[in-house]
Amino acid sequence: MLLPVTDTDGAPFWEYARRGELRVQSCDDCGRLRFPPRPCCPYCRSFRSSWRQMSGRGRIWSYVFPHPPLLPDYAEQAPYNVIVVELAEEAGPEGGRIRLVGNLVARADARLDSVDPARLRIGAAVKAAFHPVSEEITVVRWLLERP
Repeated sequence: MLLPVTDTDGAPFWEYARRGELRVQSCDDCGRLRFPPRPCCPYCRSFRSSWRQMSGRGRIWSYVFPHPPLLPDYAEQAPYNVIVVELAEEAGPEGGRIRLVGNLVARADARLDSVDPARLRIGAAVKAAFHPVSEEITVVRWLLERP
């Protein structure tokens, strides 16, 4: 399995995930959420930020089944899904939502092909689950609200 590469801006995301928390960077001045993390707010240009805990709930905004699998390490789990989840929380006063990429699985530690492809639907309610893949990295995966 490939491990995510962390950087200074995104390191807190991975630390919170390791604790089982889904947090998104928030501007301390205008209050807007932003993802991916970055040093400066793209809306008000502030360099002040904190990490706001999310509910861990969202909806499938889009999905794909890579054919052929894009990386050899994942070939034995094909067909697997890659989903885009739109979080339940609004990103700012104008609306809009944060979207995260991940996989829909039957349980946090399940294989990537553990959900029948026929069960994926745009708009399906999902919740975050956390799967440790190394001592330092825990990835966010997604479970259907109604399995």
